Amino acid sequence: MAAIVKEYRSDADIPKLLARLDAVCADTPATADGAAELIAAVEPYREMHEVAGPVYERVVERDPDNAAALVALANAYWLTGRGPDVVGDIAGRALAADPANRAAWHLWALTESSPRGRMSRWQQVTTRFPDDKLAHAALADNATSVASAENDPVALKLALGTYEMLLADASSDDERRALASALGTLRKWKS
Repeated sequence: MAAIVKEYRSDADIPKLLARLDAVCADTPATADGAAELIAAVEPYREMHEVAGPVYERVVERDPDNAAALVALANAYWLTGRGPDVVGDIAGRALAADPANRAAWHLWALTESSPRGRMSRWQQVTTRFPDDKLAHAALADNATSVASAENDPVALKLALGTYEMLLADASSDDERRALASALGTLRKWKS
């Protein structure tokens, strides 16, 4: 895998990259152990979505209930623009395989196209994972969007309460300033 990525970094030849990745996957046993080998090989390149995506496609073919692999595939697809329907389906499969997989819940929430639906999904994530600050921030942001777009006082109250909770738990001055600024703006909407 290292040689394939090194060559790709020098020539940027996507078709050659895909052909070489396909060959590596084909040479790896089509078993759960083979899937584990592929995961280990691609892990250092997980952020290279053009590398991770094709490998995780093969991993998921071999181990369709591997929630972590499904999340990695969904993430690669999301970051390469495959769209919310495809990514949402994969995130749903990951949730079915492992309902405790927080990353799957995040992808599931992100893929909702309706702002109100996305806000509702983030509420579900924060209920399931009450200490997940990223989910709370996404909930507050989405509630703010709904409050603004629909002049919705309930969404505004949700945004304010969530930002206040985040401010109370903020650990850095930068976080506190950003949250205080957001709260100041939202409180002006109220008056």
